[in-house]
Amino acid sequence: MASLWRAGTKLTLLASALGGGSAAALIATSDDPATALKLSTTIPRRLFDDAVAAANIVFDYEYSLFGIPEGSNKREKIKHEVHLRSAQKLRDLCFKNGGIYIKLGQHLGQLEYLVPQEYVQTMRESMLNKCPVSSYEQICDVFKKEFGETPDKVFAEFDPVPIASASLAQVHVARTHDGQKVAVKVQHPHTTETAAADQATVELIVNTLHNFFPSFDYRWLIDEIKESLPQELDFLTEAKNSEKCLANFRNLSPHIASYVYAPKVYWNLSTSKLLTMEYMDGAYVNDVKAIKKLGIRPHELSVLVSQTFAEMMFKHGFVHCDPHAANMLVRPLPSSKASILGWRKPQLILLDHGLYRELDFNTRSNYAALWKALIFADAKGIKECSIKLGVGEDLYPLFAGVLTMRPWNRVIDPSMDHLVIQGSESDRSELQMYASEYFHEISELLRRLPRVILLMMKTNDCLRAVNNTLIQGSSLETFFIIGKVSSEAVIEAKLSQSKSVVTWFNIKLDKILLEMRLWAMQTALWLLRLRKALAWSH
Repeated sequence: MASLWRAGTKLTLLASALGGGSAAALIATSDDPATALKLSTTIPRRLFDDAVAAANIVFDYEYSLFGIPEGSNKREKIKHEVHLRSAQKLRDLCFKNGGIYIKLGQHLGQLEYLVPQEYVQTMRESMLNKCPVSSYEQICDVFKKEFGETPDKVFAEFDPVPIASASLAQVHVARTHDGQKVAVKVQHPHTTETAAADQATVELIVNTLHNFFPSFDYRWLIDEIKESLPQELDFLTEAKNSEKCLANFRNLSPHIASYVYAPKVYWNLSTSKLLTMEYMDGAYVNDVKAIKKLGIRPHELSVLVSQTFAEMMFKHGFVHCDPHAANMLVRPLPSSKASILGWRKPQLILLDHGLYRELDFNTRSNYAALWKALIFADAKGIKECSIKLGVGEDLYPLFAGVLTMRPWNRVIDPSMDHLVIQGSESDRSELQMYASEYFHEISELLRRLPRVILLMMKTNDCLRAVNNTLIQGSSLETFFIIGKVSSEAVIEAKLSQSKSVVTWFNIKLDKILLEMRLWAMQTALWLLRLRKALAWSH
């Protein structure tokens, strides 16, 4: 208890010292002294609030669980209560501070394999659709700084009430002077100015907690924030990403290019803090009722989502790394007609292109080969590819388990549905048990992995959450798509590096054998569907 008290005290004192220093530096270097003075009072308060919240959470765990035997029912019950209280405290702190704190909260909500379910549930319920909103007066200030005019002058019409608010920005509906309906994404005021101080604050807390509690090691998350935040704060980078994404589908994946869309950018009405885009009508990908009303089958949408991101990861090497439900819409494919039963083909609309990562050739090839091995339950291939990605010889079974959310014995099970998750309560309980049992090993795994692979894992987590909403788990067809695209990418990578006729011939033979294997999987999948349909009809 004494060490815990000293940790909290040290954290608070460090926060005060850093807050004072940050504030002084901000005023001295700012081009806007009035704003800097206002922010200089905000930064120390945030630092102090962070320190108090962190110490409070740690103290709650130590005090509430002190003396209660490990493994007892009483300890599990109390631990659940402390998890819930602590998650709510963390959520409230994120909302109070805003900005990158909400980004952190959203990220925690995807870490099912590491974070207790109470945190995952609390963050998912709160962080995607309940973000703080900036006032219209604050939005006008941003417009004046960027365009020298208020929104009602820049646009013919501008709705002062946002239709959506996220961690770094909010979206308003407007109409241009030539009558085009648009969505205007406006960065929350002072987000850029406070980002560096917020980053330093979070880094201080994570490092201090790690010093006192070595098992708490989230330093990899700080490194990721340092790299990704500047990109997400520059909306012109986001606009370029969206156009490059669509160009990749047109050039590298023309067979599904028409099924994937991103809003058109109005470059003359966009800056680094304001992004004007084509207004999109559609349903969010987690709104199953609205999707069905549009005449779209949730299962077909789930397959499209999986294929879209498989093409990005394994073929394009340029990946949208924030595909949570609030960043994806769906509408009927404009060129499609309803089937006899009234169903329409889906078109996936990708929003928020601020966070992308490029995978170099070797990383992309190894990651594709890893997923090919996972789909075909190839234990040797899983080990080889995992080691190439930096996991090491000791943690590759755990890496496979984290990627698939399946225990190792299921990962290497030769049955066709070995990776399928039903989304049942028993499945969730099993995952939480493994997360708790292997917490230290998972932390070490995350420390070893390249940051780009960590982001691929985050992308997988987001997609898994979307699929779980659409089809209450995962489907055989989803894994078939992943296996097909990753296998094609592996063959293409080998062909691009073949230097002899013999090698080229062997690769072509591998391709034929692979296509036969995929055809067998597709046939088995079709027969399984037929059997289910017949069983349902009886």
